[in-house]
Amino acid sequence: MTTPWQLPAGIDCYAVVGYPVAHSKSPRIHQAFARQTGQTLAYLAQEIEPGDFAAAVAEFQRLGGKGLNVTLPFKLEAHDLCAWRSRRAAMAGVVNTLWFEKEGTICGDNTDGIGLVRDLTVNQGMAVVRRRVLLVGAGGAAQGVLPALLAERPARLTITNRTLARAQRLAERVPVAEKGLIEVLPMEALAGRAFDLIINATAASLAGELPPLPDDVLRAGGECYDMMYADEPTVFMQWGTRSGARRSVDGLGMLVEQAAESFFLWRGIRPDSAAVIKELRQS
Repeated sequence: MTTPWQLPAGIDCYAVVGYPVAHSKSPRIHQAFARQTGQTLAYLAQEIEPGDFAAAVAEFQRLGGKGLNVTLPFKLEAHDLCAWRSRRAAMAGVVNTLWFEKEGTICGDNTDGIGLVRDLTVNQGMAVVRRRVLLVGAGGAAQGVLPALLAERPARLTITNRTLARAQRLAERVPVAEKGLIEVLPMEALAGRAFDLIINATAASLAGELPPLPDDVLRAGGECYDMMYADEPTVFMQWGTRSGARRSVDGLGMLVEQAAESFFLWRGIRPDSAAVIKELRQS
C-alpha cells in the first residue's frame, strides 16, 4: 500500500511520483530552482504502488498539493487522468507534469521532449535539424520525446527497437504531415546505414547493457546521446566513444531541462538550468 501523503502546512507543495522513486534527483533540482528564483515551496518524492496512482493524485489534490512530476511507470495513467492536456502531451500520449486549476481541473503536459531538445541543442551543441537521427527504443521515453524531435525537422528520423511492432505503433502516432520524416527499421537492418546522431531512449544502460547496434551505424564524427544518466559514463556512452563519436553524453541535462519547464509551468518563472546542471555534475 502506498504511504500516505504528509504535506507541510502553509506552503505550496509539489512532488515527484513513481515506482521506485527514492533515487530521483528531482527534489534537489526543484529546491535549487526555488532558491535561485526566490520561490517558497516544498518538493517531495513519493513512491506510489502500482494500482494506487489515481487515488494518490486525488489525495494529493485534496490536501492542497499544487503539482506533480510523474515518472515511470505512471506517465500513461497521468495522461488518461487529465481533463486538459497540452498539444505536445496529446501528441506524445504520455504526461509527466500535472497541476490543478482552481475549479479542480487536472491539467497535464509533457516536458520530456523540450527538455531533450534544449539539452541537445543549447547545452550540448548537438543539432537535430537536417541530420540523420537514429532513435533507439520505442517505450514511454521515446514516445515522450518523438514530437519534439520531429519539430526540429531532421533529414530523417529512424526508430529502431528490439520489438519491431512496438516501434511501428510509435510511428503510427506521427501526424500525417510528418510521416515523410520518419522510418522504422529492425536493428539487424541498420547494417550499412550511418547516422549523424544516435539517441538511446532505452533503459538498457541502467542494467549495464547495450542495444545490439551494428558497429558501423555511427557516421564518422557523429554524436551519441543517452537519455539515461549515471555517476560514471554509461555503457552506451562508452560504445559511442569507441565508435568514434565526436561527443557522447548522458541525459542529466535533459533531466534538469524538463524539470525547468515544469517549474515554469507551475511558477511562471524560468530558472537558470545551466547553473543546476553544473552543480549536479560537480557533485
